[in-house]
Amino acid sequence: MPEKTTIAFIGLGIMGSPMAVHLARAGYPVIGYNRSPDKTRELVAVGGQAATSIAEAVRDAEVVCVMVPDSPDVTAVLAGPGGVFDNAKPGTLIIDFSSIRPDVTVVLAQQAAQRGFHLLDAPVSGGEAGAMQASLSIMVGGTAADFDAAKPVFESVGKTVVHVGPNGSGQTVKAANQLIVATNIQALAEAVVFLEANGVDTEAAMRVLGGGLAGSKVLEQKQGNMLNRSFAPGFRIALHDKDMGIVTAAANAAGVILPVGSLVARLMAAAVDAGDGGLDHSGLLRGVERLSGRSDEEN
Repeated sequence: MPEKTTIAFIGLGIMGSPMAVHLARAGYPVIGYNRSPDKTRELVAVGGQAATSIAEAVRDAEVVCVMVPDSPDVTAVLAGPGGVFDNAKPGTLIIDFSSIRPDVTVVLAQQAAQRGFHLLDAPVSGGEAGAMQASLSIMVGGTAADFDAAKPVFESVGKTVVHVGPNGSGQTVKAANQLIVATNIQALAEAVVFLEANGVDTEAAMRVLGGGLAGSKVLEQKQGNMLNRSFAPGFRIALHDKDMGIVTAAANAAGVILPVGSLVARLMAAAVDAGDGGLDHSGLLRGVERLSGRSDEEN
């Protein structure tokens, strides 16, 4: 039962904070840790606790959730000095919600097993809106037994939860997700610039496109950002650039050629180079505008 399962949640950023809040509201005792202590405020406001270190957060936890930006961050949190492996109780279930390299996940899962822990890679899709609404899609790699044990936690933060295979599989599926999302965002950005250049009522165009085969979650959720040139980060370009790097590396390792994916990865990297890394990934629109000579750098 939730009241008997203490959860440590490490990483209370744009995604992690609302996820931890949902777990606390579901009745779990949640102890949160973030390098910036002020990020624990929302969790504490709903009855959670704030820890001053990873060690303090995980010491009495049965489940440890991690949501940090990249492979080195996860490695440091789990296997680094003062990390989870050094301080959690044997038998602890570790759920890594971060999006990292599949090969890194496999190594960490092996290290976890050697230390008496159970690790699931459980990257999520849905962005800030999905985290706020507890409607995330969660793709889970690990053993079936560990997946079953974690289901109540997953169901408190997500709507679509699927066990996709052994450790590393969740991260591989997330890489595929990021490939599809990035390609869709780039296509939508190009469509918006194309429509505007031809004097079309773009809002009306979005309504009809959304009702046909071109309709998608990307069109539904990101058209407003593009039409209003409002790129406050729900998921930053810099993070999606990192994810496209994961896609490219994994494709190379598998001997797979991704023609469109390779192009989109370069466009994402170009956006970072242009100084747009801190914007929402819908900000790829700005790159299309620059290439088209229609850029307004005040947006």
